[in-house]
Amino acid sequence: MEVCNGSDVAVLKAACDPAAADSSADGERRNSSLARCERTGIAAATTPLANNASTTAGSLPPWRALVITNLQNAVRIVGFGVCVGFAALPVARAEESVSRFKPAISDEAAAAVSQMSKTLLARDLSITAKTIRVYLDVSGQPLHIFHTMKIVVHRPNQIAVESTGDDGSHNLFYDGKSASIFFPDSKEYAVIAASGDIPSALNEVLEKTNVDYPLTGLFTNAPDKVLLSDAIAAWQVGTANVDGVECRHLYFIQKSGIDLELWVEKSKAATPHRLIVTHRSLPGQPRFIAEFTSWKTQPTPSGTGFAFRPPADAKRIELTAASAPEAERSK
Repeated sequence: MEVCNGSDVAVLKAACDPAAADSSADGERRNSSLARCERTGIAAATTPLANNASTTAGSLPPWRALVITNLQNAVRIVGFGVCVGFAALPVARAEESVSRFKPAISDEAAAAVSQMSKTLLARDLSITAKTIRVYLDVSGQPLHIFHTMKIVVHRPNQIAVESTGDDGSHNLFYDGKSASIFFPDSKEYAVIAASGDIPSALNEVLEKTNVDYPLTGLFTNAPDKVLLSDAIAAWQVGTANVDGVECRHLYFIQKSGIDLELWVEKSKAATPHRLIVTHRSLPGQPRFIAEFTSWKTQPTPSGTGFAFRPPADAKRIELTAASAPEAERSK
């Protein structure tokens, strides 16, 4: 799993290293996880994190602030898919020296994730997600950035996302031919050539604009494999009530130094209701938190627009790779 923290890119390694035990509060928690790793025969190596850098968007226009905020400390989860940016600016992965290990995936966790994957493969999906990104600012204080996203999907190649949050509003439309990003606050929009399935198109959007869209892993062709492919341990912690729904509380330790907690409905559908991602190896251990509501798998209403039609007073802007240096200068 690759993580971008500000403009610096860090490649995180396996988190199960008995030599890394310490006496801090988090060390005690990690040591507990290490003990679990030892009991299941897991052995892996850790690698120090690259230099951390963070900036603030200040009083930039809304769409600029959005780009800057998404560039800094963006949570990128290839494991479950707060992927595409929360997958990725071009990243060079360092050579991994992870020792051989036997993955310890419990039957309960594997079965729940498999059930969830089948549900997510529905041709039509709609969902509301409330998310929080938690990271350190330049003074070392934790910041919490809130968003609400309404997502409508028609597989394999159409998606509409309405996002509002502390760093402004932005909407995404992809109709299988092109992707459009609209910033309602400034009445600006950009159109990007894109093709392929939904994750492929959103990757193109990220590469060309540095605007990320989380939770893309929900819309891959194999959500279960995406989640479990990086896991060195996964088990069911227990059950919990999430907004009146009984859920299985699952825990995953990733080779890349990231821990995930996932709450899925205790039913045949195993619909996800909550996700917490913790970057244990990053300074301040930034987190991404999401709660999901209003899941629907009915056919998409005929009035749903995946093709963007700009308002008459909207201004088209060019958000291409060439605009990235300008965003960097704005920092």
